Amino acid sequence: MVAYHVQEKVDIRIARIFNTFGPRMHMNDGRVVSNFILQALRGHPITIYGDGKQTRSFQYVDDLVTGLIKLMGSNCTDPVNIGNPEEKTINEFAELIRGLIGSNSSIVHQPEQQDDPQQRKPDISRANEKLNWRPIVSMCDGLIKTIDYFRKELEHDQIMLMKTIN
Repeated sequence: MVAYHVQEKVDIRIARIFNTFGPRMHMNDGRVVSNFILQALRGHPITIYGDGKQTRSFQYVDDLVTGLIKLMGSNCTDPVNIGNPEEKTINEFAELIRGLIGSNSSIVHQPEQQDDPQQRKPDISRANEKLNWRPIVSMCDGLIKTIDYFRKELEHDQIMLMKTIN
């Protein structure tokens, strides 16, 4: 991409987007945020692969959009990480979701998935320096909005199911 930019003199921006969540994400996308929320809302066991000590960072969708808009409005052609550097272990993340929902779901551990990195944390120093961007939505605030969305979607699905039965 950078070579094409240099050779063809094409204006480019390179965003490296990290784990993003928020309302309107697909509930069955198989990612940890949606899996944990659905399992906790349904009262199913929350499934963690491995010992749960691996860390992840998650950004709320509004922060991603703000970062992308700032990047597109800049002259920065270097790759820019757009993510939230706040890390949680998967165990902590499961407990957080369980607590926010008020769920009694148990937490179960399954064998670790192959090639699962122990840490995923973006270095956002370039975004901060060149774009004056940092995520501002706390993980808890973003999760509360996302949980509310999932809860409403599940209620809607239940209503639609009942209509088809009657």
